[in-house]
Amino acid sequence: MSTESAGEKFQKLVGIMARLRGPGGCPWDREQTFDTIKPYTLEETYEVLEAIDKRDWSELAEELGDFMLQAVFYAQMASEQNLFGIETALDAINQKLVRRHPHVFGEASAQTADDVKQIWGRVKDAEKQEKNAAAAGLLDGVPRAMPALVEAQQIASKAAGVGFDWENPEQVIEKLHEELAEFAEARKTARPDELEDELGDMLFVIVNLARFVKVDPEQALRGTNAKFRRRWSHIEARLRERGRKPEESNIDEMEALWQEAKQAR
Repeated sequence: MSTESAGEKFQKLVGIMARLRGPGGCPWDREQTFDTIKPYTLEETYEVLEAIDKRDWSELAEELGDFMLQAVFYAQMASEQNLFGIETALDAINQKLVRRHPHVFGEASAQTADDVKQIWGRVKDAEKQEKNAAAAGLLDGVPRAMPALVEAQQIASKAAGVGFDWENPEQVIEKLHEELAEFAEARKTARPDELEDELGDMLFVIVNLARFVKVDPEQALRGTNAKFRRRWSHIEARLRERGRKPEESNIDEMEALWQEAKQAR
């Protein structure tokens, strides 16, 4: 077992990345830019989530290594352009964690997770004012590039934080029924732009409903996707036993196998 500390191992990763990008290093690594690496960052993020969903801890350890490489890669490129180094990024997160947890490192008090969220919000507002960003809009800090479901979750939470919100889940469900009726009306015209708009409204309301019942909509949908995959795999396996493929089956047979898969869990 290695006797190196976590810090020593992290510094080794930094050194490896510097060599890959340096003279005589890897041609592929040397030609990468901030923009070309972005897709890999997104890919690695989802691979981390997948390992967690599968509860595959050895895979998660490996994926977290890939995830950390992304940060080191960006920092190395920034260092080459004299923008900042990995030390600056580490200082930033260390200071932020201490600053945003005054109930741990300071005199503030927090008894519940909701108390912590309120403290976090106040500290973030103070940070914005220090950066002269007080005049910025409430939603300006929500990145447009993130997945739409996550973006909707953050937008709704920020609006709710300043009082623009329903009072209870029942009101949200009532709004959902209203949006369903508007979607049904839009279907009569068969205009794609109207259907898209109304469907988006429904999804946004569902995200708010998830917030009220304290469910992460992204994780809820990922769970449903995984469930569908399991049940579909059951259908394919049972059809193979019968010497057929899904396209050679019919809806009644596949529905029966779907119900069979549901009972198996």
